[in-house]
Order: sequence, then C-alpha cells, then structure tokens
Amino acid sequence: MSRKGKVLVAMSGGIDSTVTALMLHDEGYEVIGITMKTWDYTSSGGSKKETGCCNVDSFNDARKAAVDHGFPHYILDIREEFGGFVIDNFVDEYLAGRTPNPCVLCNTHIKWRALLKRADALDCAFIATGHYAKVRQHSNDRFVISKALDDTKDQSYALWGLQQDLLSRTLLPLGDYKKTEIRQMAFDYGYPELAKKSESYEICFVPDNDYRGFLKRRVEGLETKLSGGAFIDKSGTIIGKHKGYPFYTIGQRKGLDITFGKPIYVTKINPETNTVTLGDEEDLEQNNMVVNKLNLIKYDSLANGMEAVTKIRYKDKGCLSNLYFENGTLNIRFYENVKGIAPGQSAVFYEGDDVLGGGIIQSGILSN
Repeated sequence: MSRKGKVLVAMSGGIDSTVTALMLHDEGYEVIGITMKTWDYTSSGGSKKETGCCNVDSFNDARKAAVDHGFPHYILDIREEFGGFVIDNFVDEYLAGRTPNPCVLCNTHIKWRALLKRADALDCAFIATGHYAKVRQHSNDRFVISKALDDTKDQSYALWGLQQDLLSRTLLPLGDYKKTEIRQMAFDYGYPELAKKSESYEICFVPDNDYRGFLKRRVEGLETKLSGGAFIDKSGTIIGKHKGYPFYTIGQRKGLDITFGKPIYVTKINPETNTVTLGDEEDLEQNNMVVNKLNLIKYDSLANGMEAVTKIRYKDKGCLSNLYFENGTLNIRFYENVKGIAPGQSAVFYEGDDVLGGGIIQSGILSN
C-alpha cells in the first residue's frame, strides 16, 4: 500500500510525462503508467515520418521508464474515440469558416475522460499529466487551474475546458518547476536521451504540419468544390480568386498568392459565399467578442462586468477586459483593441494567475 494512493500517469514517452511519473513514484505514490494511442499516422497520408506521441519509439520509451522503476505500464488505444470527435470537429470547424483548437478539445473531451475512466477501473485515486500548470483547491472548495512557474512553458490556456470532477482528481507536478530543472531531472534519473529529445508543437494527427493537405485528403473533392472563390475587400469588391475558404485563417498574411504592394491580411471568412475578406493590419483590430460553450473554473458564477485578463490564443500575453453575461454567452469588452480574434479559437480569462474559465470565440466586433 502506497503512502499517498494510486495515480494513473499519462506517459507519452517524452521528457515531461516521464519525469512526472518518476517524481510521483519517488514521492510515494503507487504509479501506473498509461500511453494513449490517439492516431494512426499511416492513415493521415502525410509525407513526414512518424514523430511525437503516437509512434512505437515513444511507446517503448514510456514502457522502459516504467520497467526501470518497477511500476506497471499499459497502452490504451483511443483512436476511435479520438477520431470520431476531435478530428471530425477539426474538419467541420474549418468547413464552417472557423479556426479550431484540437488540443483544447482533446484535453477536455477525450484524454482526461479516458484517463478518469481507466483510473476508476484500476482503482486509482488520481490522474496525472506532464502539463505545465498548477491545480489546487480554492477556499470556496472549487478546484482551480493556475499558470505554471515557467511562463515560457505555461499550458493553463489549453486546460480551460476541464470540469470540476476532473480537476478534483488531477495532479500536475511540473507546474512548480522550470523546464531547465525538468531537463536536469531527466539527466539525474539516467535518461539523457530524453533531456535532449526535441519537442513537437504540431497537431498530433497532422504530422507534416500541413493542415490544408490534411483537409484535402480527408474531404474528397474539397479543393475542386471550393476553388475559385473570391477574395474581396471590406467594401465587398472582388479583388482576386482564392483556393477555397477553409485553407485560410484570420490574420494570415503569407501564402495568399496575391500582391498589393503592401502587407495584406485575411480579416474575415464567409463559408456561405466562399469569400475571404482581405484588409490592412488595422482591419484586424477589434475590442469586443462573443464567446460561447463556457466552462467556469474558479467560481461557479462571475459578477457581470468583472475585470479579467483575457487571452485569445496560446502565446497571447492577454489584455485587460470586462466580462458581461447574456443568454448563455459571454461578451468580452477589451480596454484596448486586439488583433486577430479568430472564431473557433479559445478565449481564456484570468484573475491574476488563476483561470476563471474559458470558452470558444463565436465572433469579434469593433465598437466605437
């Protein structure tokens, strides 16, 4: 019987999840490692060699660490769950003219739920991952996600969708460490190859990082059906032809194959008319946005007009804003204009380092 209980640790075979498992093992938890196979690269049709968390080398790296330290390790095939939800949503969102964030969706609806289900089957009190964030119980008894100590690695933005039943059983031990410290721990544990292992920032099911190619392979005849749509300016005047609206994202400047003697940006995407609006950088500026599919974390409700720092993308520093609720949606009013609000992306609002909650951006608005 362990001193601290049983914990099911998601082990990708990378440095962060491996060190997480070994740290918890040393701290007295009874660790069970589990590696989740979410995607089969052979079915993606991409040109790049398998990398990341779903290849045989990664499975073997995770298993070796478990065997070396005397705790069990399992491989869990969740390709059907993952593909039927995350990938279908990814395709549907682009076809709807939005820009999805599949990692947030996967964390929220697939990985944590899959972990919790198997944790219950294995009689584990906790689940753990190698994410750089913190989780604690607040004085109001709710469980709260906070930013990691290492600002350069903080992943709290990607965890806004986790509900209280998941957070109450989640351990995130890396939140109190710098990445440099984790690399040193990997050396100290005897895994220098992990410490030197490069990190992948690609979407796991798009190994060549070419989402446009993935969409073409996934949706038969997509390019033929959508090519020849119009680039328009903000007044609606046709200024060129594009290759299909799903192949563009808000704020995109490169790869437009059209020149005006000055930088030009994608400012709006309309799937109904197969048009893509181009404009100047200032046309990307908005100071209001509507957010739906909300999940509140720190409090079960927020005061109307509450001040928060809102992030509209993963690497965003965030901007001061006020939050206004109406009919199940949230209107976020920024103190200053922000650039590149993209429907389909996540909006996450913070009180200090704590995540108040988040949601999916429905639209951006420029108000005088």
